[in-house]
Amino acid sequence: MISAAAKHRTPPDLRQPSGERTAKPVPESIMDQDLPNASGVTTGDFFQGKIKIRQRRNGYRFSIDSVILAWEAGLRDAQTIVDLGTGCGIIPIILAHRNPRLTVAGIEIQDPLADLAEQNVRLNGLEANIDIIRMDLKQATQKTVSGRVDMAVANPPYRKAGSGRINPDSEKAVARHELAATLADITAAAHRLIRRFGRFLIIYPAERAADLICMMRNTGIEPKYLRMIHSRRHTEAELLIAEGVKGGRPGLKIGPPLVIYEKEGLYTHELIQMCE
Repeated sequence: MISAAAKHRTPPDLRQPSGERTAKPVPESIMDQDLPNASGVTTGDFFQGKIKIRQRRNGYRFSIDSVILAWEAGLRDAQTIVDLGTGCGIIPIILAHRNPRLTVAGIEIQDPLADLAEQNVRLNGLEANIDIIRMDLKQATQKTVSGRVDMAVANPPYRKAGSGRINPDSEKAVARHELAATLADITAAAHRLIRRFGRFLIIYPAERAADLICMMRNTGIEPKYLRMIHSRRHTEAELLIAEGVKGGRPGLKIGPPLVIYEKEGLYTHELIQMCE
């Protein structure tokens, strides 16, 4: 559980300086420890020490948006899931930790991140639940994931390739800008891999909501649910969760807003629950 001291620390907004990804890294209070080794890889304990994650200290590190997406995905009825661009494997690991009956595939194009994802799967004893697949998601087919899956999830790059500063670190650059996969590539991969009436769940910048909704519908995934994510109450939404159904009928529901911080800088009860 997040410590009392951490709850009273005033954290930064979700916003990043120009050229950076929207969401901040996971708050320090969610980690019990963050121990570096000689190779520049850190090992942190998350969720009250129930999950251990290895990440590069100076490379791409997962953010609170991954925690939110994993929470939302876990609320859906699915037994087989594919994570499109799994990074260090955090989303499959959270999902399989919370539901041991799940089978999750994580697709990752960057070898260093795929290495870490495989290490993290072993570190958490989830080899029977999670398969890390090294490949370009644009090439993924049903055979890649042993048949159609119930759900695809994605925490994709938020920025178009020509917008903002490209980070000189390749891991961060690919994670933040559409260099290896565009939004169209992500939605097309989801459509190929999920079964009929299967679900696609994505976290994305609120300012690109129109792009996302249009792309999902054009790909054959009907938008069915939106939930806006706000840094604080009475502020504009910065992120959103969108859910679509392959071959679904038109009809969109708007969920209640998700607020990250209370006005005094405390984490909201809902966010704390997501991190336990």
